[in-house]
This record gives sequence, structure tokens and C-alpha cells, in this order.
Amino acid sequence: MNYKNNIVQEDLKDLIENIKNFDIFKNKNILITGANGMLATYFIYLLMYLNDKKNMNIKIFALSRNREEMEKRFVKDNERGDLNLIVQDVCNKINIKENIDYIIHLASSANPSTIISNPIDIIKSNIYGTFNVLDLAKEKNAEVIFSSTREIYGKMPENVEFIKESDMGSLNCFNGRACYPESKRMAETILVNYYIQYGVKFKNLRIAHTFGPGMKIEKDGRIMSDFIYDVVNKKDIVLKSDGSAKRAFCYITDAISAIVIIMEKGKECEAYNISNETEEITIKNLAELLAKKYNTNVKHEIEENKGAYTNFKRVGLDNSKLEQLGWKPVVSLMNGIDRTIKSFIEFK
Repeated sequence: MNYKNNIVQEDLKDLIENIKNFDIFKNKNILITGANGMLATYFIYLLMYLNDKKNMNIKIFALSRNREEMEKRFVKDNERGDLNLIVQDVCNKINIKENIDYIIHLASSANPSTIISNPIDIIKSNIYGTFNVLDLAKEKNAEVIFSSTREIYGKMPENVEFIKESDMGSLNCFNGRACYPESKRMAETILVNYYIQYGVKFKNLRIAHTFGPGMKIEKDGRIMSDFIYDVVNKKDIVLKSDGSAKRAFCYITDAISAIVIIMEKGKECEAYNISNETEEITIKNLAELLAKKYNTNVKHEIEENKGAYTNFKRVGLDNSKLEQLGWKPVVSLMNGIDRTIKSFIEFK
């Protein structure tokens, strides 16, 4: 993945045309943590694009601990005067001399392989990392945009059809996957109390099943990542369950536009759901749809759930709070998948 990728450039052009107003970014210094992640990379590319096309004079600070991956995503752009690469673990104190206006805190991991192999790393990133981000925000008087997850809602009562930001279900802390949603819940609590005690401004994003160019597809373990890996590499699509579980996927540009609108119009110290509920689909139907479109087969290799996957029924997110700010998703499921696959084929 890189900034010059044709699909990325088309996506950024569409974002500019759909959102139009980016005045909140003009002449600002912005730190993005977890810079190698899909959402963070795209957000960095958006800021670069705004500088290139709109002369916004944004100074970008991209933080990640993986230098090699940073160089793959940004090395060709590292000589730009607007992009500053910071190679460090978010769990360590963040020292930046310059003023910072916004911190987009996206450093985290939710892939099943990491949940199985290194759950403590996930907990540390979500908790220690959030402390470090908030300490920097307190020092710089910056506003924090925090990337949380739909998983913090846990298991909902049977009668709930759509989850509002004020709802809360149950989590089993003995479940293997709990390291992720429980530490995200704690991070949200930390944010609220920094706001109460120190006045650190923040807005909270509860994001569900985002996908697009730049996502990790090799050995990730999540449904969309694995299916796209199979298609890109011309393999049979491997279905590791009976496929009855349902998902609703949100393309990267729709998620980014939601974040921008929340930053501009959202209220401080509040949470916002971000998802695309317009095309809910079973995993089996998704596999069959991809197999038909890309001329491959569906192969069944049922695996035991070792605690890396959510094992309760999916409930949709209520996006009405976000929609009241003027947001709606515009990229269809198959269009988003097609664009994602093309971006990886170009990169190869």
C-alpha cells in the first residue's frame, strides 16, 4: 500500500468531493497513532491529499513501532515537509516538541492471531497507550479522537435489535477474546476521567467491521481479511465455520468520512457508532458471492473457536446519532470489495 496507489487516489478524490468542508484541519498539527493500521494509514493519506490539493498546511505526525512497515507505507513520502514519522511503541511516553492540535488514537490490534498469541500486548496498547496519549493531550491542550469498537457492548439481551450508544451488554472476562473489548472499555473510562479531572477533550468512535485498501490480509484471521487474501492470491475461499453468522461491513472511505464529521460536528465526551448496516450478510453468502464473482470455489475447513472470535449473536449498531450529523454510507459492499481487491493486485 502507498499514497500513489490508483484506488487510494480515487478514494481520496471521492472523499474530498463528498465531505467538501475540511476547515477543522487547516494549519493544524495532527498526531496519528497506530500509523501502520488501515484506518490510520488512510487518514494520513487524506491529510497529505488535503495539503496537495487544498494547500491546508497540515503538519502530520505518524507514530508506529514497526519501522519496516512504516517505510513500506510512507518511505516514498518521507521527504515531504508535512510528514513526520515517529518510530516508537505507544506504550512508552510520547515526546513531541511541537504543538499538537488533534491526536487520532488508532493504535490497537483486534486480529484473532494476536489475540491468541499476545493478548497482553493488546491490553497494554489499549490501556498504557491511552494513558500516554492523554498525558500528551493534557500537555499540548489537544483534542483526542479515540478509536473504540462495537465489541465493548458485549452480549445484548435477546429483544435488542439495534444498539444505541447508551446501551451496554455483558462481557465474560474469562473468554479469550475479552482482552480486546475489556481493555477498550477501560480505555473509554480513562478518557472520561481525564475529561472530568483535567478537561482533556475527546470524542469516542465505536467502529464495526471496516475494510479497504491497506488492511492486513495475510494471517489475520478476520473474515473479510481472509476472504480477500484468498481472492487476491487466486486460492479457494476457505470457510472455517458453518457460515451462519452475520456481518455488516463498512468501506474505509465511509468510516473516514464519519470520523471527519464527528470531529467537526460531534459533541465532546460522547461516543458515536460507526457501521454500515445497509447490507447485512451471512459469512456463507459472502463466501459464495465472492467465489461466483471472482471465479473460484468455497472450501470448508471447520476450525474450533479457541476464544479468538466473538461467540454471541450479532446485533446491528444504531447509527442515528451519527446520521443526525449529516453522515450516510455511500460505498456498496461489492464495490468496496472490488476496490480493495484491485488495490492489492496493483500493489503486487
